[in-house]
Amino acid sequence: MKEQIIQIIKNRYFLVTAFFLIWVGFFDQNDWVSRKAVDTQIEELQADKEFFTTEVERLQEVRKTLLTDDEALEKYAREKYYMKKKGEDVFVIVD
Repeated sequence: MKEQIIQIIKNRYFLVTAFFLIWVGFFDQNDWVSRKAVDTQIEELQADKEFFTTEVERLQEVRKTLLTDDEALEKYAREKYYMKKKGEDVFVIVD
């Protein structure tokens, strides 16, 4: 049994195949390690794309609301930009 394993390992076809697999797996331009890193980066970018797509949709809804509803526009201006009416005092409470 041990001799058969040694004969298989000494076989030149086995050696060439093993060398090829090691070369492609670790030393080639598109090796396994680099491919794994690229796959991870692609997943992160897809997650970012989904986040920004939903964020754009949400902001478009806010924009549509602000352009059509005057009360919502006034509320937005007061909350985000601390705008006030004449003769009115605004107090900002910070936690």
